[in-house]
Amino acid sequence: MLSKKTKYGLKALTYIAKKKCEHPVQISEIAQSENISQKFLESILLTLRKNGFLGSKKGKGGGYYLIREPKDIVMASIIRVLEGPIAMLPCVSLNFYEKCDDCPDEDKCAVHSLMIEVRDNTLKVLENKTLADFTG
Repeated sequence: MLSKKTKYGLKALTYIAKKKCEHPVQISEIAQSENISQKFLESILLTLRKNGFLGSKKGKGGGYYLIREPKDIVMASIIRVLEGPIAMLPCVSLNFYEKCDDCPDEDKCAVHSLMIEVRDNTLKVLENKTLADFTG
């Protein structure tokens, strides 16, 4: 299940992208519009800034802005930053692989093969959607 952190991060990025402003968007505006706790949103936006999705400006007229075009921001990359691995099990993760302690042979594991299919289909969707797809 998608965490609230990731859901709110996606909503905030979409809100900022839809504004198409010359000036930064204030946290309070996003929080009010998207019904998100301002304090929680601050930490989410900070994570997105540290990971190269957003820039910020302090002081009067300050806030957050996209530092890349919405068409260049892929959903999979946002979710990885906010949520972690896209794969449901560590043994099928492309970026965060770990062998399962309880599995003697991944090649014979029915759960492993099913989760590879789930991962691949999920990635197919998330890697082919950008922020621009949600800004109408």
